Amino acid sequence: MIVMSSVMRVARRLVHADPVLLSSYLSLPLLCPTRSSARPLTCQQNRKYASKQVKGQAKGQKFQKVKPKVEKQEVEITQRMTVAALAEAMKKDYDHVLEALLNTSVDPDYLDPDSVLEERWIKEVVTRSGMKFKWAKLSESKQRINRDAHPRPPADPSSLVSRPPVVTIMGHVDHGKTTLLDSLRKSQIVSTEAGGITQHIGAFLVQLPTGEKITFLDTPGHAAFSAMRARGANATDIVVLVVAADDGVMNQTVESIQHARRAKVPIIVAVNKCDKPQADPQRVKRELLAHNVICEEFGGDVQTIHVSALKGDNLLALAEATVALAEVLELKAEPSGFTEGIIIESRTDKGKGPVTTAIVQRGMLRRGCVLVAGKSWAKVRLLFDENGRAVNEAGPSSAVEVVGWKELPSAGEVILEVESEQRAREVVEWRSSEEEQQKLQEEQSAIEVKQKVHLEEYRRERAELSHLSWRQRKAALYQANKTKFSMRPSERTQDNQLRLPLIIKGDVDGSVEAMLNVLDSYDAQQQCELEVVHFGIGDISENDVNMAETFAGSIYGFNVGASRVVQQLAAKRGVPLRLHSVIYKLIDQLKDELSSKLPPLESENVIGEATVLAMFEVSVGKKKVPVAGCRVQKGLLDRRLQFRLMRGQDIVWEGSLLALKHHKDDVQTVKTGMDCGLSVEDGVDFRPGDVIVCFENLDSPQVTSWNPGF
Repeated sequence: MIVMSSVMRVARRLVHADPVLLSSYLSLPLLCPTRSSARPLTCQQNRKYASKQVKGQAKGQKFQKVKPKVEKQEVEITQRMTVAALAEAMKKDYDHVLEALLNTSVDPDYLDPDSVLEERWIKEVVTRSGMKFKWAKLSESKQRINRDAHPRPPADPSSLVSRPPVVTIMGHVDHGKTTLLDSLRKSQIVSTEAGGITQHIGAFLVQLPTGEKITFLDTPGHAAFSAMRARGANATDIVVLVVAADDGVMNQTVESIQHARRAKVPIIVAVNKCDKPQADPQRVKRELLAHNVICEEFGGDVQTIHVSALKGDNLLALAEATVALAEVLELKAEPSGFTEGIIIESRTDKGKGPVTTAIVQRGMLRRGCVLVAGKSWAKVRLLFDENGRAVNEAGPSSAVEVVGWKELPSAGEVILEVESEQRAREVVEWRSSEEEQQKLQEEQSAIEVKQKVHLEEYRRERAELSHLSWRQRKAALYQANKTKFSMRPSERTQDNQLRLPLIIKGDVDGSVEAMLNVLDSYDAQQQCELEVVHFGIGDISENDVNMAETFAGSIYGFNVGASRVVQQLAAKRGVPLRLHSVIYKLIDQLKDELSSKLPPLESENVIGEATVLAMFEVSVGKKKVPVAGCRVQKGLLDRRLQFRLMRGQDIVWEGSLLALKHHKDDVQTVKTGMDCGLSVEDGVDFRPGDVIVCFENLDSPQVTSWNPGF
């Protein structure tokens, strides 16, 4: 206390003597004027030790105490906020906002939670609350501009002109569809088809002697090519249903009728093979009644023409009926403007690259046009007609081959012409991104379902152990899963499921599509898992062989080839290479390979049976061996085979014999009605009345249960 009193007295003297010196020493602002500019030396020394030079501070600069910065809460505000929304953004209650508006021109008594505040009062409330505001960012997602291409609006009726009809020939396999077209255009298509059956869509223009033109589509009749027939029905104006008079309505005939109905296309029935002795056209018409196809002579509106495609009988009447129906339908199209059409078939040509067969439905297709189909686009380099001749343009109802695609589009895609290559790229990018987004959504949905199932299983597992302590629960989980933990990683990935990986190659898109549709019907996964690891169009390549070797799979090619180098590479690496030109032969070999993967079935074949009559013992050296005296009742007993002792319905013993004797002689076999004695190594207790069965185990090959329907 004495020291403090002394210090205070000295301070008072300094204030009276030199306030400036004291203010510089204590860093306190004084309002009184400076009385003396002289500073005692002792004071300067004291100041040097009392203050510290701060980095960036000039010499002689006065040291100022820095106040700590107070962080204010930020509040996101928007236009036309309600009182409740503002309170929620400030993390305050409703009354706080009303209190902040006191002493303003806003009357809080007239406000409720849904009242909308002006911008200045929103800012005022935030400021009075000791906070700072910022405008909230708009959370609206950016909408992508749809860059897809679409068909043009319907044309003005005054600009429409008549066009040839597009006619599709449909029916069951081997009912004469291609022969009918062959007779119409005087060509030899049937001789070029593998196995005598059509396996592609043929599109070509036929000009009749009367001058009329008809574009014909020939679709395959085989069961595997259902998608091709559906595509043909969707691209056509009239369906000619070919039914063999000696065979009647078959499976693919019914399917063709259904395709025509779904596409809402009229039908003309051509009853073929009427020249055969066993032909019965009336039976065909009656069978068609069951499928609601009513011919004109039965009071319906379906024209029926009796023809013989092989001899060319009555084909002109069929053509006239087709032309007459086309006139009734008043088929017209706009011959100008951007092209619209549909792809009937697509393939890869060694010299031309990706090639599509298309039907022009609207506009004029010319060389140099920019087309879009699916996720591919083309600048048309070449156009070919059905005879392989180059053409410069193709109008409505024309069937042409289009060359110039950047990538091979799928059959069935709609062709649209666009303004430029840049526009085509935009359309393809948009469609690709849309497909990717759709796949992501599907994958996300699948992930969410999996997560939900996993969470339910986890909760159910935990609920069963909820009554245990955490130590007991941990021990129980370890006991339940210790077999998984003890396995090596390589063992965990192995399973006993048989697999057959496949690589599918075809000459055209429709062929690959047909094979994939057949494989989709595979329903024997429990026997052998069938997996398509790759499919494509074109000949077999070295990459296909490398992929097949990696997956230990097989290569199946339809109407494609493999160079000698590829064949040698496949043989060297042990890769099965199956090349076929007829689809049902390909499927038969695939079924054989699937069957060869399956383990053989073990079966039991009973050779003979004997009844035990008595028991006795025989001395063999110093050892007594029990022997069963038997009589063969059925078949024979063979010592080399397996034996079973039956007592009633129970199996007492099963194994092989030690000895088989007839009287005192060792024998190999004993036939029906003969007596014998037999002994076994295991010392089995034989009893009179027991039955001895002699049998052998046979291994029979197992056949896959998959039936593709043909």
